[in-house]
Amino acid sequence: MDLSTRYMGLALKNPIIASSSPLSETLDGIKLLEDSGAAAIVMFSLFEEHIRRENESFEELLDSGTDSFAESLNYFPPVDRTPKGPEQYLNLIRKAVEATDIPIIGSLNGVTNEGWIDYAEQIQDAGAHALELNIYFIPTDLELLPDQVEQRYFDILCAVKATVSIPVAIKLSPFFSAIGNMAKRLSEAGADGLVLFNRFYQPDIDLNLLQVDSHASLSTAEEIRLPLLWIAILYGRIKASLAASRGVQSADEIVKYLLAGADIVTVASVLLKHGPQYLQVLLDDLEQWLSARNYQSLEEVKGVMSRQNAVNPGAFERVNYIKVLESFS
Repeated sequence: MDLSTRYMGLALKNPIIASSSPLSETLDGIKLLEDSGAAAIVMFSLFEEHIRRENESFEELLDSGTDSFAESLNYFPPVDRTPKGPEQYLNLIRKAVEATDIPIIGSLNGVTNEGWIDYAEQIQDAGAHALELNIYFIPTDLELLPDQVEQRYFDILCAVKATVSIPVAIKLSPFFSAIGNMAKRLSEAGADGLVLFNRFYQPDIDLNLLQVDSHASLSTAEEIRLPLLWIAILYGRIKASLAASRGVQSADEIVKYLLAGADIVTVASVLLKHGPQYLQVLLDDLEQWLSARNYQSLEEVKGVMSRQNAVNPGAFERVNYIKVLESFS
């Protein structure tokens, strides 16, 4: 069975990528993901705020007490006050690239334009095969206009693409008034891949402590429906590669994403729940599903159930919404 596929020009042995998670925070974890069958690995995200805080703490430590014994500082050699930057993250990428035979994809979550550009270049220089821009932006400013929110994505993409030569994917939010048009324009602006969708932090409220509960929860299989819909709609209509994100708990979700038109499927929650070795279970079940239906390759399946290839395209439109409501009667 030929499970190979391509994502942003990268040749992959199968369509399952280990997405950004704590599993890629160590070299041992990365090697275990490869040994378990991951076709590529998206590194855990590098947050610009973390680097800022580390540098601020470093400066504060250097400056503490200088007013008390300033004269004694002359006896010590000069201290390097250069910001330390994401050295640990970059070193891990270097080691991962050397130790594995699969693509290593950096993940960047910036704040300032300088942060996006500088760290993107450093991630490329460390040897990453591609870069995923994890644009986590919730427009809480009620004066911010829709076109200003959208422009932020284009500004970041264009700045990064002008800096690096490796493929660049955007982990996209579903919260746009015209998500299809947004995806099309991002593809035309140079995005090599679109990851559908970013799973934004959604707070809860602790009724006992009366405070915001920031406890993270793992995704469920029901969450595939929104990205499934838009992958099926976008397949064959934009140039960028399509990556499915959210909700994979078994090979069933992977097959559905592929039928809709995804080039690759990212997994994290299911691996955090069952361990990295569960990747092999997913691959075995995927191959079994394909073999049982006499498919010889993954390419024969991709996009079969997309809107472009659907016998009834209305299944993705308003008419099917009415049918869904009628099904409850």
